[in-house]
Amino acid sequence: MFQNFDAPTNPADGPPRLAALRERLAQLGLAGFIVPRADRHQGEYVAPCDERLSWLTGFTGSAGFCAVLPEIAGVFIDGRYRVQVKSQVDLAVFTPVAWPETSLGDWLVEAAPEGARIGFDPWLHTVKETAALEQKLEAAGLALVALRANPVDAIWQDRPPEPAAPIVAHPIEFAGESSEEKRARLAADLIKAGVDAAVLTQPDSICWLLNIRGADIARNPVARVNAILLASGECQLFCAPEQVEGLALGAGVSVLPRESFAAALAELGGKVQIDPESAPRAVATLLERKARLAEAPDPCALPKARKNAAELRGMRAAHLRDAVAMVKFLAWLDSEAPTGTLTEIAVVEQLEAFRREDNTLREISFDTISGAGPNGAIVHYRVTHETNRVVSPGELLLVDSGGQYLDGTTDITRTITVGEPPEGAVDAFTRVLQGMIAVSRLRWPRGRAGRDLDAVARYPLWVEGKDYDHGTGHGVGAYLSVHEGPQRLSRVSEVPLEPGMILSNEPGYYREGAWGIRIENLIAVEEAPEIERADPRDMLSFETLTYVPIDRHLIDVEMLSRAEREWVNAYHRSVWARVSPRVRGEVKDWLRQATAAL
Repeated sequence: MFQNFDAPTNPADGPPRLAALRERLAQLGLAGFIVPRADRHQGEYVAPCDERLSWLTGFTGSAGFCAVLPEIAGVFIDGRYRVQVKSQVDLAVFTPVAWPETSLGDWLVEAAPEGARIGFDPWLHTVKETAALEQKLEAAGLALVALRANPVDAIWQDRPPEPAAPIVAHPIEFAGESSEEKRARLAADLIKAGVDAAVLTQPDSICWLLNIRGADIARNPVARVNAILLASGECQLFCAPEQVEGLALGAGVSVLPRESFAAALAELGGKVQIDPESAPRAVATLLERKARLAEAPDPCALPKARKNAAELRGMRAAHLRDAVAMVKFLAWLDSEAPTGTLTEIAVVEQLEAFRREDNTLREISFDTISGAGPNGAIVHYRVTHETNRVVSPGELLLVDSGGQYLDGTTDITRTITVGEPPEGAVDAFTRVLQGMIAVSRLRWPRGRAGRDLDAVARYPLWVEGKDYDHGTGHGVGAYLSVHEGPQRLSRVSEVPLEPGMILSNEPGYYREGAWGIRIENLIAVEEAPEIERADPRDMLSFETLTYVPIDRHLIDVEMLSRAEREWVNAYHRSVWARVSPRVRGEVKDWLRQATAAL
């Protein structure tokens, strides 16, 4: 499916929809309601039928929520979306709230009427989230009320139907391990923990466990399903029956209708494990009828994150093919952008066309970000016909894109100058590059988490009083979600990094109203190569997976240390060695120049 450039929402729709919701809440005896960007699976990406937040407010970011009260409706957004939200919501009726700096609980205590009853959909909020919020509100004399039906759905008359795309098997040559082996391994852990079953609610976890893929969520090859893994290794999969017609799931896997999931939870006995950070509150409530709850992380999360040898081979191969498309694109851009006739949409369409020349591409991995000039400062900018800008000389162009291949998922950002760079851009770009290089070259003792590494990427910016309001890196799946947990390069990530984990390395810097800069490669955690005179410590390092030129016109060579210059030159030599045999003619000539030594 090619990218759609229609505006996803209209700010003018917000006020009447908000008024209708408030009327519905009054009928229910509620003073407020929380509208998250979430579905029953608590994934980052949701189907159109679950886009309640964007339908109500107009805000389309991948994280956030709205708290509706009688006199105010707060739209909570993190640092990635503080520019974007201003253009997407009607600021006369919706109030942006900086989050997580301001917590929902504190805001409600301050803004809600005395004794207010605040409703929520227990399928759209996690166990951990609601427990903390409930405690905060009760201490202030407010009540958090779980509702049987979502009041947004009651007023959303043209709500899209739930998707039920066919589920397909993921080949063992790419998975590297059979579903039976995975289930046996996880079941042994359940037995060791004294647990009879684990409830799985995250689609990418279930797809990984059963070696299946789907198409229920745009750009992500996952199926919107639930599952119960038993300590015997057997697994119950809850989905629409037509999704698995003709599919052999193997011994020990039974298929039940999607709508029977709630009843199955209510009848499940023994000790049952749930992940409080991803399991909906409704799951815990239903289980508590007969089962004893055990809280632990999703048992699939870490095994899925630790890519096996087959998955790593596939990711390397996918990145090499993707690099060919990117090099063709950058060569084309270098010749066409200076004319001043290209638009952001033309850039997106041409890049996707280059990717689709490779018949192994299944889909792009997210809507391509193509931000020219000031649009580049919107971290997760999505171009529409209304916002489409000409890529003009003297501006920066930020392009963040990726592909989904059977053997891997890619995600790459490059920032390119069109003609002479704008004021301040070279200094900022070089500092961002220094941070990216520092992460790429890093060695660290085993046991360190993303929060321990994040500052390394920021240091070159920090010394100049600059920073960026997003994490340095997210986890990436193997032909799964382009954003994958639990691993991250982030100030808040406490998950130790382990060999096989794949992350993005993407520091940035953004000057609102002018330009944005981000440089992104994907990297894989590996055992650190031995070096002479090193202490006998167990160290890890990163393998770079992405090999695409970095714009040399934006690098101030004098700012780089000798080691940093050597890294850039070595990186570009590797790009040439890997990609040049796969391109010809003018593209190869361009690549030779783009990878020349600094």
